[in-house]
Amino acid sequence: MSEEVRYPRVVHESDEDQKRHHNVSEDSSQELTTTGDDYAVEAVETTPPDDNVMEKDTVKEPLYSTFPRSQKIFILIIGSFAGLVSPLTGSIYLPALNSIAADLGVRTSLVNLTITTYQVFQGLAPSFLASLADSRGRRPTYLLAFSIYIIANLALALQDSYVALMILRCLQSAGSSATIALGSAVVADIVTRAERGSWVGYAGLGISLGPALGPTIGGLLDQFLGWRSIFWFLLILGSVLLAIIFALLPETARAVVANGSVKPAWWNLSLAQWLRVRNGHHFNGTSSIEEDRSTINKPKKRLNPISALRILLEPEGGITLGFGAIFFAGYFMVMTTLSEQLAARFGFSSAIVGLCYLPLGFGSLCSRWTAGLLFDWNFRRHARLLGIPLDLSRQQTLETFPIERIRLEICIPMIYISCGTVLGYAWAMQTNASLAGIEVSLFFLGLFFSGAQQGLNTLIVDTHADTPATATAANNLFRCLMSSGGTAVAPFMIEKIGIGLMGVFISSVWLAFSPCLWAVLLYGKKWRENAKIKQEKKDKEKCNS
Repeated sequence: MSEEVRYPRVVHESDEDQKRHHNVSEDSSQELTTTGDDYAVEAVETTPPDDNVMEKDTVKEPLYSTFPRSQKIFILIIGSFAGLVSPLTGSIYLPALNSIAADLGVRTSLVNLTITTYQVFQGLAPSFLASLADSRGRRPTYLLAFSIYIIANLALALQDSYVALMILRCLQSAGSSATIALGSAVVADIVTRAERGSWVGYAGLGISLGPALGPTIGGLLDQFLGWRSIFWFLLILGSVLLAIIFALLPETARAVVANGSVKPAWWNLSLAQWLRVRNGHHFNGTSSIEEDRSTINKPKKRLNPISALRILLEPEGGITLGFGAIFFAGYFMVMTTLSEQLAARFGFSSAIVGLCYLPLGFGSLCSRWTAGLLFDWNFRRHARLLGIPLDLSRQQTLETFPIERIRLEICIPMIYISCGTVLGYAWAMQTNASLAGIEVSLFFLGLFFSGAQQGLNTLIVDTHADTPATATAANNLFRCLMSSGGTAVAPFMIEKIGIGLMGVFISSVWLAFSPCLWAVLLYGKKWRENAKIKQEKKDKEKCNS
């Protein structure tokens, strides 16, 4: 994967200007610091052209986002914490399964079914809410999702029957699950593709960190305060996040506020923005930014709950979503059986079992720096090979950049390494190796799995720029449906063939389907161009008729 890929030089300017810009882009690290730290208007500038330069060479793309970098970071932090809620809610429940079963007077296997139904609704619900987010905005969707989530947690903390537990867990899942899709969509709204590798990684931190932190928190709460305290904890967490979003999070959807310069409707202003407007100030606190409606990006197709299913019919989108679902299912099979395996082999309490998930979480956390930086570095490398200077304040077109190659050159090696880490974990557990060996293998599994998953998530967002929330919801839908099946099958596989052979099975499936990603790397750009030509032809025929 390390060989240099040479592209024909792309000329957009005069030879003199191209040479000067190319020299600017040679130092990638300097480029990032000079264009990414402050307002986008402080990005790399060209010298004024002379009269001999054609006018089209001097016209620049509009600013992709008018939000200053400090505000982007703040938005990202809110999105990351909001995205943590869904996977945290799913996994915080695991150490308390035996306690809940005993208290409600049912078998533990029946309580396990609430995990499967949670995952099913975790996949289905975002398909409904994502279309609302892409067309009407991120803020109203966030507020609706957290309102449902808070009500469900309150009822779960007070209920005392298995039927109520099952129904309310589905409602809880429906409320929390949209936060993952919204986090990635918010990043797509405010960050160009050149930086998106690391930013999407931070926004999706909850996808891999939540499942690792949840059992730790849940085990401690269950042991010292009882299982109902888990739902009271989630109620408080959801309420705090709802208050922060209501008061401080600005609307970012490009269909509503364009690049951040267009004022949304009064009901879609944050409390902070509403107070600024009431006091006669600019709604974003930056009076120097003029409204630019040309950057409004409405979805090309009418959105509805089945919009996510259309992505599965695309050659590139279907392969990426399909492999991502299989990849996540294998990881979830390891994660959901870990607590039972540790308790059976070492006799740990629920609190200690929860702490044993921490290496998985630390590995996932580290991947946000390592993998994210690698994705952005590879983007800059391809820009240099193409002879295109990077301006991080303006979007890079997919007609020029081979985005599939850029993402998958980093992603595919991480997938192969993940195959090895799964084998290492499974046989360490099978052979009753020391706890240290198991924990080390879990750390590296979290590191490389999260990095590969980050690349697949970013690619889906990159190739569906007008509907990032719907694209992420589609990713979440297939991933959750596949992982719910893996969760149901994993205990039976361990019982019949042992955890070691289960690890061999997971790794073999990943390896068997990995050539599909090579096909996307080699032919994805061509597939995308053909689809665009076909769509343009359809639109032309529709206009003529």
